[in-house]
Amino acid sequence: MRISLGTLRIIVLLGVFAATVLFFASQIDGYLNARLFNRISGSVAVIALISVGQAFVVLTRNIDLSIGSVVGCTAYFTGGILMAYPDLPPPLVPLLAMLIGAIFGALNGFLVARFRLPSIIVTLATLAIFRSILVQSSDGSSITTERLPVWLTSFATQNAFSIGELQMRWIVVISVAVVLVAHVFLTRFRAGRQFFAIGSNPDAAAFAGINAERTIFLAFVISGALAGLAGFMFLSRFGNITVVAGLGLELKSVGAVVVGGVNIFGGSGNVLGVLIGAALIDVIDTSLVRWEMVSEFWREAVLGLLILTAVAADTALMRRLLKRKTDGGRQ
Repeated sequence: MRISLGTLRIIVLLGVFAATVLFFASQIDGYLNARLFNRISGSVAVIALISVGQAFVVLTRNIDLSIGSVVGCTAYFTGGILMAYPDLPPPLVPLLAMLIGAIFGALNGFLVARFRLPSIIVTLATLAIFRSILVQSSDGSSITTERLPVWLTSFATQNAFSIGELQMRWIVVISVAVVLVAHVFLTRFRAGRQFFAIGSNPDAAAFAGINAERTIFLAFVISGALAGLAGFMFLSRFGNITVVAGLGLELKSVGAVVVGGVNIFGGSGNVLGVLIGAALIDVIDTSLVRWEMVSEFWREAVLGLLILTAVAADTALMRRLLKRKTDGGRQ
């Protein structure tokens, strides 16, 4: 029985994840405990959401570098709305956050898809623009826990169920559910497969009647909406939101995507791998803070090295597969 390349990547990722956990367990006293799982799972819930949104964009041969600023803006603006209207129905709030994020994403998508501008340039510019909007709107003030509804600040710690001392919180359940829905959509529905088609071969996709402009625009809207949902969870987890909220999340999202096996040049990947990639990056990030042998200031360097290694390995693998296919065709 032959194992598909996507399945093989998932197996390798799980192996790397297990090896990483075992390594840090051998280096840090009292490392393996329920408290570590509870803390990391809540953080992964946020990173996984923005990474899945990033995956949609990367599949179409684009990238969204503004995603951290969108999370920060959404968290701040949602918190501001709740302070002004504390009696808003709780189910409406995450939908409102997703709408705010989708508006930011739609702006990115419009500029990239309609005018065919390089996404790296567009989103690098909107990263700064969105952050500046946040700074100007806040006027130096912060969102504080005391001014938010109690249901919101307690939502991040509410458990869906527990297994012994391991607490499976609702934000984790929601995040995993979003990943599964995205996986089914991308792999089982024709509309989902169009994202792969655009990234794999734009000319063939156009010949097949796929609207590239609409698909790319939709990818950025999905990225923005999921960043908005992540912003809602970010607000619930931390409560105190400043103008630097979400700073650096764009690097983590790109890291989770490429480490998770999504080709940075578009056209292939698996969002289940992205979830594992997000978990791996957060485990490393959290563990380096506690590992006394290495300064915590090396965290971003390690993340950068992970991204570089993942891209290099994926490129080498694609070249080998292409060479094998070419050699097979000659025979």
